[in-house]
Amino acid sequence: MTTVGVVGYGEVGRILAEDLRARGTDVVAFDLKLDDDRRSPLVDHAATHGVRLVADHAAVAAASDLVVSAVTADQAVAVADAVAPGMAAGTFVLDLNSASPQSKQRAADAVAAAGGRYVEGAVMTSVPPHRLSVPILLGGPDAAALAPLLAGLGFTDATAHDDRLGVASASKLCRSVIIKGMEALFVESLTAARHHGVEDAVLASLAETFPGIDWDAQASYFFARATQHGRRRADEMDQAADTVAAAGLEPWSSTATARRQRWLADLAEAGSLEPTPDWRDAADRILKEDPHGPR
Repeated sequence: MTTVGVVGYGEVGRILAEDLRARGTDVVAFDLKLDDDRRSPLVDHAATHGVRLVADHAAVAAASDLVVSAVTADQAVAVADAVAPGMAAGTFVLDLNSASPQSKQRAADAVAAAGGRYVEGAVMTSVPPHRLSVPILLGGPDAAALAPLLAGLGFTDATAHDDRLGVASASKLCRSVIIKGMEALFVESLTAARHHGVEDAVLASLAETFPGIDWDAQASYFFARATQHGRRRADEMDQAADTVAAAGLEPWSSTATARRQRWLADLAEAGSLEPTPDWRDAADRILKEDPHGPR
């Protein structure tokens, strides 16, 4: 593979582009933000790392042997529809979005109709600490063919998980019910505990029940990630809710988590909340700016 196209030049897209360029791979990229006043940081980053920005989705596909889709979960199908007209037959599309198995199937159909080879990629932990080495479960009929090609690009922990489309995504989203749910639970529990002055007692009890975890540090991590990526997490939990519903269960926890994450995103975008190294600072801002919680 000589050229990798990245659709979605956010945190994940930029990390992948940086590492691929450092290994000598040509990278082209497109992001909807390039069409508005949010473009400057993206343009600067691309110039620094030698990434070629192009005009639209189809242009990414036309220039690439592999297209990596790294957008929000609700845009997975739209991106597949948009890149399909530009791709040559046999082009791989790696969909890293946290979308439901149903959404992945619709995206795969769009790529297959254009002669492309669609592979779902379930990213099983946070990308920033691991970068190209982040664990990825690959799914679909072409997963086994793509896995060694990704290894050659530096994706050292991308493994063919199942040739049935949707299995990898279900693994990811069922995990997300717990992980993103824990973020929402921590925000709710410890913000309320901060109001009542019982946060130290709550954390001490957690440490007694589940020893070996630095619960104070874990709380700060959960608060920061939810604050920084609440919108993306909310979209992901909408997809998780669809995945749970497909099993015949009412997705009460998933929908509640999506609501809490979206509320945090609203506060962050309004300037009332920002990532901080201490969860207490975030809780104090929440209590000060929006004491009544989600509306």
